[in-house]
Amino acid sequence: MATMTHPIEYADLVEKYSDEYGVDKYLIYALISVESSYRTDAVSDAGAIGLTQITEETFRWLKMNLEPNSDTQFTDLYDPEVSIRYGTYYIHRCMERYDNDVSTRAAAYHSGWGLVDSLLAERGENTLTEFPYSRMNNYVKKINNAYSAYLYKYSE
Repeated sequence: MATMTHPIEYADLVEKYSDEYGVDKYLIYALISVESSYRTDAVSDAGAIGLTQITEETFRWLKMNLEPNSDTQFTDLYDPEVSIRYGTYYIHRCMERYDNDVSTRAAAYHSGWGLVDSLLAERGENTLTEFPYSRMNNYVKKINNAYSAYLYKYSE
């Protein structure tokens, strides 16, 4: 099932890894839609690659935590299964760290834990409700809008 504005692609992989890591599959679809528009060859200005747009630094950290002894390489993120697995695992880790708040974990996925942690400490809060940087703010809005649209169109 797919629509032009909010497609459902790679459903078998999204469902497999969203089940494995306890992440709402519609959030993963929203993430892929926003990050890469479902283009496996996507590359960002920051050098993030694949469907879920992971940078090499983040990939190394994820690999160390997810499968330290594997021979998986950064460029393997162009493979939908590797990208969806790593991206879903990363969102899972963000969920654990940021109390399951979609906006805060989206900000962390986009801008990194260090920046989000410093903003939280500065404000004395557990979640972010305002995002002081325009790129972060726009990204969080896009994720929330896409997630809401996926939930509206596809959830039962």
